[in-house]
Amino acid sequence: MKKLRDILYNVSMTAVHGNTDVTVNTLCTDSRAVAQGDAFIAVKGVHADGHQYIDKAIAQGAAAIICEILPEQLTDNVCYVQTENSAAASGIMAGNYYDNPSHKMQLVGVTGTNGKTTIATLLFRLFTKLGYQCGLLSTVQNQIGDTVIPATHTTPDPISLNALLAKMLDEGCVYAFMEVSSHAVHQQRIAGLKFAGGIFSNITHDHLDYHKTFDEYIRVKKSFFDHLPATAFALTNIDDKRGNVMLQNTKARKATYSLHTLADFKGKILENNLTGLIMQVGDTEVHFRLIGEFNAYNLLAVYGAATLLGINKTEVLQVLSNIQGAEGRFDYIVSDNDKIIAIVDYAHTPDALKNVLATIKNLRKGNEQVITVVGCGGDRDTAKRPVMADVAAESSDRVIFTSDNPRSEDPAEIIHEMEAGVPVHLKKKVLSITDRKEAIKTALTLANKEDIILVAGKGHEKYQDIKGVKHPFDDKQVLLDMMKLMQK
Repeated sequence: MKKLRDILYNVSMTAVHGNTDVTVNTLCTDSRAVAQGDAFIAVKGVHADGHQYIDKAIAQGAAAIICEILPEQLTDNVCYVQTENSAAASGIMAGNYYDNPSHKMQLVGVTGTNGKTTIATLLFRLFTKLGYQCGLLSTVQNQIGDTVIPATHTTPDPISLNALLAKMLDEGCVYAFMEVSSHAVHQQRIAGLKFAGGIFSNITHDHLDYHKTFDEYIRVKKSFFDHLPATAFALTNIDDKRGNVMLQNTKARKATYSLHTLADFKGKILENNLTGLIMQVGDTEVHFRLIGEFNAYNLLAVYGAATLLGINKTEVLQVLSNIQGAEGRFDYIVSDNDKIIAIVDYAHTPDALKNVLATIKNLRKGNEQVITVVGCGGDRDTAKRPVMADVAAESSDRVIFTSDNPRSEDPAEIIHEMEAGVPVHLKKKVLSITDRKEAIKTALTLANKEDIILVAGKGHEKYQDIKGVKHPFDDKQVLLDMMKLMQK
């Protein structure tokens, strides 16, 4: 419980009606969760406007209403606070309510189209092995030390986020590493947080269903760096053509990493195979367990960030060389009899799929077939569907289009939109099988000894979202089960 006036510290207010000396139990942006003595923050969301639920929140006992538009009729004994941006206010208020935990630890945010989960997870594992108590906020899971908390969003809402950070602080966390999605930046979910550093991995076409244009997507990503304080670092992938753009207006200390150009943290791939990467990092040769050029970038980002946080370079490389990647990121298994390599990867954008297939191409020793099983999510950016299909067909010997998370859409229609992207001369490579389990089974049936199967798009996910219901489904487990059956 806290006084409303204290929770409102640093919130930009345009009008106040009532007494801010009132005591508030907790903060809510969901009117259904409001109880006696709570403050309800009316946020204009993507699918609903919280202003429509102000009366409901008051009926349930709200002591304070924070909104952008004041109701025509004001209720006695309720404090109304008008602000220009309720979403931003909710972030600042959540920080104040939980005593601003991000100000009392080293919080590092990772943004970009691909690589966020791996970079954040590697940083968490690195600093944990270095002996620090750490927190992780990622697409796969949230974690406080050894305690795993399931993740529902890449970046939680501001109230949940600050509650998690406060719990991390209570558990003795010194560092916290979090993915920062473009949705989270645009929706002000990170408002009020103090970052010790920000990392940019790369940017390619994604989420255009939400941001509408690529320029707007870039602008939103860049705004994360624009708001970093001078005490923070801003680390960017200089090989990405938008890498420098991210640093243009930041007050933070600027630093770069690269495989192909001069940078503060420079790497070079010496060997890349199923046993991992051998890289030249600065003047040191290091063997890493991770595979592929995209992971070389992820490793450099982690190395650079750890160094900027004051950790000894040699110590970072020693520990990092033994760390494995995030679940569902180039996660591979090999069948006992035929030595078929099956790879599960979260690649769900054209660029991520291209990177994974390029890595697989480099792993081939001879004439092994590459068989790709891939789909596209429903209710998401439709423009990438034909592009994903084209990438898969160009870089694979056989392709099976299948269902991903169709959500409210017809999976057959999604597949039809993918098929439109396949050039005529490559159509003979393609099969379309709506049932994902059947598609994986078919890939294994088509595979010969030592062939490589890529099952892309879902990675770590343990479900398939169909018509609002999450059905249990795990790509890796399906592969393992099928392999066992086929070896009997």
